[in-house]
Amino acid sequence: MKKSMIAAAVLAGLCLTLGVPSASAQPAPKKKAAASGPVLWEAPSAGMSSERLDRISKTMQRYVDEGRIAGTVTYLMRHGKLVHFEANGWSDVEKKVPMKKDTIFRIASMSKAATSVAAMILIEEGTLSLETPVSKFFPGFKKTTVALRPPAGAVPDSPAIIVPAKREINIRDLMTHTAGISYGYGPGAAQWKAAGIQGWYLADQAEPIASVVERMAALPFDSQPGEAYVYGYGTDILGAVVEKASGKPLDVFFRERIFDPLKMVDTSFFLPPEKRDRLATVYTPKEDGTIMRAPDTGPLLNGAMVAQGAYVDGPRQCFAGGAGLLSTAPDYARLVRMFANGGTLDGVRILSPKTVALMSSNFVGNLYNEGRTGFGLGFEVVEHMGRSGRYGSEGAFGWGSAYYANYWVDPQEDMLGLYFSQYLPYTMNDLQAKFRTLAYAAIETLGK
Repeated sequence: MKKSMIAAAVLAGLCLTLGVPSASAQPAPKKKAAASGPVLWEAPSAGMSSERLDRISKTMQRYVDEGRIAGTVTYLMRHGKLVHFEANGWSDVEKKVPMKKDTIFRIASMSKAATSVAAMILIEEGTLSLETPVSKFFPGFKKTTVALRPPAGAVPDSPAIIVPAKREINIRDLMTHTAGISYGYGPGAAQWKAAGIQGWYLADQAEPIASVVERMAALPFDSQPGEAYVYGYGTDILGAVVEKASGKPLDVFFRERIFDPLKMVDTSFFLPPEKRDRLATVYTPKEDGTIMRAPDTGPLLNGAMVAQGAYVDGPRQCFAGGAGLLSTAPDYARLVRMFANGGTLDGVRILSPKTVALMSSNFVGNLYNEGRTGFGLGFEVVEHMGRSGRYGSEGAFGWGSAYYANYWVDPQEDMLGLYFSQYLPYTMNDLQAKFRTLAYAAIETLGK
């Protein structure tokens, strides 16, 4: 938490240096942004309390009124029924644009679910397997290296010790983040910085993702393959593998094999200019916990691009499967519903139910999150309620976004939830966790 508070202070200083007006300097909205249409009428038939679901609406609006979040879109289904779907607050505080249910958000690492689906489609078709080595498509990964920190007592600022990888990296390693590949901030950070590859944000790269991945192969990784959970570029590399294996750019593969079949009309890597006005603004916290607008362009801080990002204007060349997509709550909900339904939605099958079961199984033992939760082929997985320490069920799975969005699927309760906002750094806000708590607190009848 101390690091997060320091980060918030640094962010505030950076934004002020760049001339971003503080919240106190901004003209106060003449009226509050009204919540957009909560959906509660199906709650009783889904075993949920309408009165308790209304707590979600009140809590979201309270955070907006207190200036702790610009706006949110929240979405909750149970037993196949939509029991809550609401927009609160502002998409753009300064311009007084209300948040809407079809507001478009940067979803960062929630892109990983789509890329994992793409890989599993190719696995189901026999084009790939979990054991396929990355070097089949990127020969530079045949022999990779690992950077080790200097031993205790070494001269300060001693360079990392570079050793050969013990084995090749495969598809399973990429999907479970056990390839040893971070976002370029490990012991070999100097080499990654010199190569111009650091941080999850790749939207401003003026080259295809395959070219970026080819350059990664020559850089030292953070851990031996299979020996540690290291969150980083694994899914970006996976997306480049999908491109090579399918013979199609990742945006085309996504559109043809996932988005069009699922009728996801507002999910893409870069925003069509005509949808510019629907893109939510990114906000960042001040020292007092209230928000201010992030700058249009800005510095990286701990791997996060604290800015609005090059999602409308920019090179539009790098289809980063790890963190590059934009979407809306109802659009992304169709992908999540497909998972919840065992790989199918509205008569269209994307994956086998056995594939979804495999993806939502723990592949990493206790390597992730100190064993409190597991990690599967693209998701965090809950195996034990007490160890997880939060509301949910055994078998629930999901993931989130650096821009402060999140989704989860709970097969045991036949429930799914989505929370969307635009806020960096995500560690400085607790609203997402409260949404999950309030959702589960509204359950009146347990199980399917």
